[in-house]
Amino acid sequence: MQRKHRRIAWSATAAAGIALAGSAVVPALPQSADAAPAASQSSAAQAGVTQAVGARTPVDWKACGDDGKAQCATLRLPVDWAHPDGPTFGLAIARRTALDPAARVGTLVFGPGGPGDSGVQRITTGIDRFSEDIQRHFDIVSFDPRGIGGSNPVTCSAALLAARPDPNITSPREFKATLAYNEKLRDDCRRRTGPLYDHADTMSTVRDVDAIRAALGETQLSFHGSSYGTLLGAEYAETYPGRVRAMVLESVIDHSVRSAQPFLGAEMDAAQDSFDQFVAWCDRTANCALHGRDVRAVLHDLRERAARGELADPQTPGRALTEFELLVVTYKTFYGPDWAKLASLLSALEASKPVQPAPAKAEGTGNDTFTAQFCSDWNLPVRDYREFARLSRHSERIAPDMHGTRPVMALTACLGWPKPVANPQHRVKVRTAAPILLLNAVHDPATPYAWARNVARQIGPKATLLTYAGSGHGVYNSGPCTRNAIDGYLTSLKVPARGTVCPAVPQ
Repeated sequence: MQRKHRRIAWSATAAAGIALAGSAVVPALPQSADAAPAASQSSAAQAGVTQAVGARTPVDWKACGDDGKAQCATLRLPVDWAHPDGPTFGLAIARRTALDPAARVGTLVFGPGGPGDSGVQRITTGIDRFSEDIQRHFDIVSFDPRGIGGSNPVTCSAALLAARPDPNITSPREFKATLAYNEKLRDDCRRRTGPLYDHADTMSTVRDVDAIRAALGETQLSFHGSSYGTLLGAEYAETYPGRVRAMVLESVIDHSVRSAQPFLGAEMDAAQDSFDQFVAWCDRTANCALHGRDVRAVLHDLRERAARGELADPQTPGRALTEFELLVVTYKTFYGPDWAKLASLLSALEASKPVQPAPAKAEGTGNDTFTAQFCSDWNLPVRDYREFARLSRHSERIAPDMHGTRPVMALTACLGWPKPVANPQHRVKVRTAAPILLLNAVHDPATPYAWARNVARQIGPKATLLTYAGSGHGVYNSGPCTRNAIDGYLTSLKVPARGTVCPAVPQ
């Protein structure tokens, strides 16, 4: 399919945080590495600041959250852990204490996904992700990873973020323009963000998590990482094996994937598999809004309309939805999954009237919650347009319906990133005494099931993979089987029998 060169205004639908999150443009203020987080970024910014390096200092918790039952604080940590006496930044953290102190097991640290998700918000407004049993037995703690939310967010020109080129490059000229744009964006974000921009990698966050442990006075942590948080968990266990009491890796990132083609191929295959699951559901389900229709043809026609700039954005009247944004909106619904919502959305888009695209205006600053983190963790070089075109053709063969969706942005956003990267890919070597429990859906759109199996092999005898036979990304709450297995492990350290498969929960 031929596409014109398009500029993407990152609307709320396209910028929603997922396993490979995009750049969210929100009002923000420029912030230096030594500045406390802006109050607008997180409720934790209003809490006290605690130095967590060296001898333990009590954390200055302050009540926060809509219900006032959460507690927030800020830890003062080094920007560069190799130079602890250099610039510092404020790491926003939050917790809820165990509902039953007499039954308290310990501290559970939640590693947020994305990159781009806010762990502080998970505690203050999204605590229902955790079962009542876990809330009863654990102090639950999370944080905004460095460069995100209330933790010295990566700040850039909003106009520059809104001018991001379409990641689906179609010519040598567009490839060259993307390289130039990436360099300009890096320079702008680095200038506005300060030195933390070059220290946003996951291994630096591993040290931050251990600083949280030290500040809390815990000798060992229980850790639950979801999606991109599984990379953080695995590398924490690799770095501090004796400080792990329990570890859950849910929807697993495989950081041993070393080059662009296997990375993009696995991601596109997972996206296509999820779309195939949706089509099959729609064919057999009478209350699907597209039941009895050729769902693949519907999406194909919508993609063509979007490529021509004629598809109305349902969230922004008068604005055209780009083809990439259409694919991202579709892809995002696979996470639940919410197939009924997707069918209704595609049906409504099909019936919408054409619009004349109008250029988006963006002023002030915004936050890039993806580039500095992801591009510091992954070396996925693409030498030139010829190689990119070959990757695109391979992607289209693997994913005829979903090629060109979110994972391709992981490649294009990092084009021209300085090498070597701070935290390059490698096979994880975990030598914990504690067992590690992995959880993945067979039909996961963002972290393929094969990745979970491969990471389990890398960890070795201490790893147990719990399989969810259904669809979705982040499937702890997919049903009593997955939830009870995770809860039982966290409280008692008893893992399910090897080979355990939790049945799919019907939509």
